[in-house]
Formats: sequence, structure tokens, C-alpha cells
Amino acid sequence: MINVCSEMPESMKDKEFFPAVDLKTEEIFLQEHSEKEAGINDDATVKNQYRTADKLNTRISIHNKYSTNKQGFGNWITSHYQIREGASVLELGCGTGDMWTDQDEIINRCDRFILSDFSEGMLNRARETLHNQSGIEYRQIDIQDIPFADQTFDVIIANMMLYHVPDLQKGLREVNRVLKTDGIFYCATYGEHGMMEYIYSLFADYPVQNCINDNFTLQNGEKKLKSVFSDVQRFLYEDSLEVTDVDDMVDYIYSLTGMTDLQKLPKDEVKSVLEKNLQNGVLRVPKEYGMFIAR
Repeated sequence: MINVCSEMPESMKDKEFFPAVDLKTEEIFLQEHSEKEAGINDDATVKNQYRTADKLNTRISIHNKYSTNKQGFGNWITSHYQIREGASVLELGCGTGDMWTDQDEIINRCDRFILSDFSEGMLNRARETLHNQSGIEYRQIDIQDIPFADQTFDVIIANMMLYHVPDLQKGLREVNRVLKTDGIFYCATYGEHGMMEYIYSLFADYPVQNCINDNFTLQNGEKKLKSVFSDVQRFLYEDSLEVTDVDDMVDYIYSLTGMTDLQKLPKDEVKSVLEKNLQNGVLRVPKEYGMFIAR
């Protein structure tokens, strides 16, 4: 059997997802998802996958180009934020920092605004993206060991990254520890019935194993958060892709680290499978994204 779980996907931070602009692409915000195999959430593996942001551009591009919801996942996420004047804010897993482009108004109202990531490479990309904008601190932080005192932050954000945490419960306890009693925790994620499930379904006739990473999804995230937080709400983002250039979807598939063995198929063969599923020249791809707000 072809095993597509041999590696773990890279940082999920698409420009559409974390949208300051249009947002962390959902993939970036948006990769998506993959791999249940042992080692997927291993610290060394994760750090290696997050070292560079090169493949994120491909994943971000397809969302920006073909998403039916033009608000953008990132802008949708940002619209839910309640960040008061003088707040202390920490983002875990900031990725490329795209989400905060043109968000000076939010950043400037904060007394302290910290962007952090497990990967130093991602932090460097965030600095470049935001042109060393004033008012932002950059810190390399592991969510499982947050280097701040109890009840430090009014707002903590962890979008499209909790499914990569080796010990998720430990990470959530750390978030709760450094969050003030009246603080808010925002975390976006994907569902189990979106793009990846669809892609796997197209190759059902091939010996490909479905390895979607279900460590933290829209389906199970509420239960996991409620083990630490007393008040948890789930919000869904309605969206899909209508792809008119199949080559873009082929490039997308080949940008997903978790589909390494599927990528051993000739690109022409992958393209042929996709073309057979076009409807009036359009490949309609479901997306399932949303967020939780916990207190």
C-alpha cells in the first residue's frame, strides 16, 4: 500500500487563513492536515517541517485564487477578535505573519503584542513580512512550555497549529495558565470532511491511505478544549474552491509534505484524475474551516 503518512505537513499558515490581508491562506492558515503515523507530532519532525515557508506560497495561492467566499478566512477570523485597548496579546504559531499585515490599528492598541512560533525560520519570515513593524515582539516559543508567568495575557491566539502539538493537553494547560482569568483564547482549525478528504476520495482506486491528522479538528476540538476551559464556542466558515486550472490543484497536491508517496505518481496521471472530475470545466472542492473561542 502506498503510505502517504511518511512525513508531516509544514506550517499551516496560509495567507488566507490568517488574514490580515486576505489571510493566511487557509492552509496557512492551510496544508493541511495530514498524518497520523508515529512521529507526526514529534518535536524534531515538526521543527524541521516548519523551518521554511516556501511551499506555503503555493497553498496560499490556490485559496486566494479560487475561494468562493471572498471575505477570506483570515479576515473572518480577525472579525471575531475582541482585543481591548491596553491588552496583552500572544500569538502562538504565527507562521509567516501575513495575518497581521495592515492590522496596525489592532497592534497599536495593545500594550504588549507578541508573535511567536516554534520555528525560528518562520519567525524570520514574519519579520520580513511585517517589515520589522514597531510594537511587535518576536519570540521562539513551544506551546508546551510557554516562558511567561501565570495570568500574563488578555488574549492568546493559536490558529491552524494545535493539531501539530505533541502533547496537546499539556499545551492547552499552558495556554490556560498564562491567560488571565477573564482572558480569551482563539484557535482556528480545519474539519475532517474538507479538502484532504476530497483529494483522497478522488484517488480511491489507488492504494493510498487516508492519513488526515485528526489530533485537533472542528469535530473533536470542543471536547478537548473543555477539558481545560469552562466556556467553549465553535464557529464555522462557509467556503469552497472552484478551480478552473487543474494545474494549480496538481501543484497544490505536490506542495503537501504529507502526501509524499502519492507524489510518486506521474504528474500527468494526477492531472488526469482531476480532469475526470471537472464539472463544466470547474473542479469543485469542499473546504471545512472554522474556529473555537474559549474562556
